[in-house]
Amino acid sequence: MALRHALMAALLEGEASGYDLAKGFDASVANFWAATPQQLYRELDRMAADGLVRAEVVHQEKRPDKRLFSLTPAGRRALREFTARPPRAGVIRDELLVQVQAVDDGDEAAVRRALEDRKARAEAKIARFERLRARLLDGRFEEDYLAEAERIGPYLTLMRGLSFERENLRWCEQSLKILARRAGA
Repeated sequence: MALRHALMAALLEGEASGYDLAKGFDASVANFWAATPQQLYRELDRMAADGLVRAEVVHQEKRPDKRLFSLTPAGRRALREFTARPPRAGVIRDELLVQVQAVDDGDEAAVRRALEDRKARAEAKIARFERLRARLLDGRFEEDYLAEAERIGPYLTLMRGLSFERENLRWCEQSLKILARRAGA
């Protein structure tokens, strides 16, 4: 998947500036796609050149002008084509897993610290995703939201992100307990 598909999916929420997309990326697609603001801006420029998004310049008083991006019909077609094709198989490429694999001949204390860090990041993401879930539901039961919401894709991907981070948390806790037990702690 290209960053452009993730950006087009984010733009389904409506017109947004590059800044808003970068800021809101965490709340919309960061549970399954990561990118730096610089990558987002470069890709938005390429997408505009390819006719997938339209960039409207908005003049602001006492602030730099900003560009608001929106999907063009060609962008919507490209996103539809992307969703129509079978996805590539997902793969895990995680440096921490390589470190854990080598823990028996490596720096166990450093691996434990890395596991603690991953655990803390998972806890923070779970909290952030739960806040986003509460905002989306806005006091409604999940069944009602899923039946009534205009778009459910963001909620479904949020649920996957929550599940992923909960599993990260569970695995980190389990791995830390095993390492502590083996160390006699």
